[in-house]
Amino acid sequence: MLNNIGLPGLLLIAVVVLVLFGRGKISGLMGEVGKGITSFKKGVAEGTKEIEEEAAEVAKDVTPEEEKDKV
Repeated sequence: MLNNIGLPGLLLIAVVVLVLFGRGKISGLMGEVGKGITSFKKGVAEGTKEIEEEAAEVAKDVTPEEEKDKV
């Protein structure tokens, strides 16, 4: 269905949206979308860092319990 829109159709949709909502609301909405994307990326980075730290902590000491007692 969306395969046949083309550039003129996209421009027409953009103009209609701009007329309906106005430049101020659209720029405000895009600002919120940008903040959301930034927050999502930050959350993903923090989650990845946390997982890597947990994996590093688990991998630190792989000595069997019997050998720990000998030392």
